[in-house]
Amino acid sequence: MGNSLAHSTDGSRRPPQQIPVVVLAGFLGSGKTTLLNHLLHRSAGSRIGAIVNDFGAIEIDALAVAGALGDSTVSLGNGCLCCAVDAGELDVYLGRLAAPEAGIDVIVIEASGLAEPQELVRMVLASEHPGVVYGGLVEVVDAAEFDDTRARHPEIDRHLALADLVVVNKLDRTEDPERVLALVGSLTDRAAVVPATYGRLDPEFLFDCRPSEERIGQLSFDDLHDRGDGRDPDDPGADGHAGHLHTGYDSLSFTSDVPLDPRRLMRFLDSRPEGLYRVKGHVDLGPCDPRNRYTVHAVGRFLRFYPEPWAPGEARRTQLVLIGSGIGTEALGKELKGCESDAPHADEHGMWGVLRYVQGSEDEPDPEPYGG
Repeated sequence: MGNSLAHSTDGSRRPPQQIPVVVLAGFLGSGKTTLLNHLLHRSAGSRIGAIVNDFGAIEIDALAVAGALGDSTVSLGNGCLCCAVDAGELDVYLGRLAAPEAGIDVIVIEASGLAEPQELVRMVLASEHPGVVYGGLVEVVDAAEFDDTRARHPEIDRHLALADLVVVNKLDRTEDPERVLALVGSLTDRAAVVPATYGRLDPEFLFDCRPSEERIGQLSFDDLHDRGDGRDPDDPGADGHAGHLHTGYDSLSFTSDVPLDPRRLMRFLDSRPEGLYRVKGHVDLGPCDPRNRYTVHAVGRFLRFYPEPWAPGEARRTQLVLIGSGIGTEALGKELKGCESDAPHADEHGMWGVLRYVQGSEDEPDPEPYGG
């Protein structure tokens, strides 16, 4: 991806907004389309772009609710996306959805049940389009059929080990949901594992959050605490908090007016716990780089920093949102508090760890988090 900068309204140079691209995978019948339809219904006015294998598999009324018609949907008739297009062709589709006039906030690639998730992730990571960024691999599992699916498709264990977020769907149809959840959790590699019925995943897992009134993606900081009336259009009987999915995720909002120490911050990020799916926001690294704030984008094991100049008169502070499942928010808050810097002078080499994850840096690590 490129590193072109755009001018903000105050004349400073900012990196262009990047749209997260989420890969939605799972074997046939796991509930991927149901989950996507739910996200479309529950997008709260945000606009979802979708690349799907079969347009007919997506309900037209669900698309209409989210306004996701026409230029916000790419339909591919071939059943296996990773075989139907190459990275260059995918860039064409991503470019169409990421065009400013499309107004898309997040792109979801719904893979065929026959597709190879690892190849799709590699294609997204290989994208050269400057307007998109990898948004995570979401694997949907049919809890009721999980044992039979593993018997028929043993490769599901490998898929789960690659996932950043696992949605264990149809839990209401299995006799021992705790056993299935524990088994799935044992097969993942630090991924967040979230229970679901009827594909009802809280959109906050997938939609970007930025802790300010400025919308970088889907949700503003205040949106985290504005859940609307809680009604689910797929469940006429749900009202109030009955339609909420608070039990499915944990979120932590962290703000600090004290600069963070980059070494401590990298130790925190390098050891982030199992179940922590997303980290989003920006950090003030104080005297180590007084010119820039650093936007943080982490999904699963993927991590990027984006330096951008402080706007004139902008309050210098760190604001982060962490989202996951079973992540222990109180302990994480204390760890982040421990990242605050108590040194008045810059650490000459303190920024090296951060700069390794700045796109375009000579020391930038391989962006492929899923092996060779």
